[in-house]
Amino acid sequence: MLEKKVADLLVDQVNKELYSAYLYMDFANYYADEGLDGFRNWYEVQAKEERDHALMIRTYLIDNGVRVTFDAIAKPDKTFKTHMDPLVAGLEHERYVTSLITAIYNAASDAKDYKTMQFLDWFVKEQGEEEKNADDLIKKMKLFGGDAKGLYMLNQELAARVYTPSANLTA
Repeated sequence: MLEKKVADLLVDQVNKELYSAYLYMDFANYYADEGLDGFRNWYEVQAKEERDHALMIRTYLIDNGVRVTFDAIAKPDKTFKTHMDPLVAGLEHERYVTSLITAIYNAASDAKDYKTMQFLDWFVKEQGEEEKNADDLIKKMKLFGGDAKGLYMLNQELAARVYTPSANLTA
């Protein structure tokens, strides 16, 4: 059985990951309205990955005898004026999620819960990748997004992203 503090943080993280999926679907809606289907696709894939993260944590909790409860998912409250705004909000959000994963990892470490720490190792690595991807997308938008042809090419690149379920989803 997991220590209560660790279990509570993990249950909360399930809900935060579901919010992340909801937030990224909102970003996808913005880009759909703007006619940028590649950007829409990129954030739809991102939303599916966040849902997968929630399911992975949920499975870990259930496998460790913890009852998972779901909270209401808050409505995303961001408004966007430029094509860059969702990208910047995405990086900020990924940094926030990294801070949440770090807090859970620290709580597991304090509890000497090595099994949970090992489980979280994947998420620590994943968050590094998520932050880098978000930062790279901002850099590309700064380089190419101000030019119609560049924006078109970037949109085409993002349209090619394909969702691949995490190998850890069933683990």
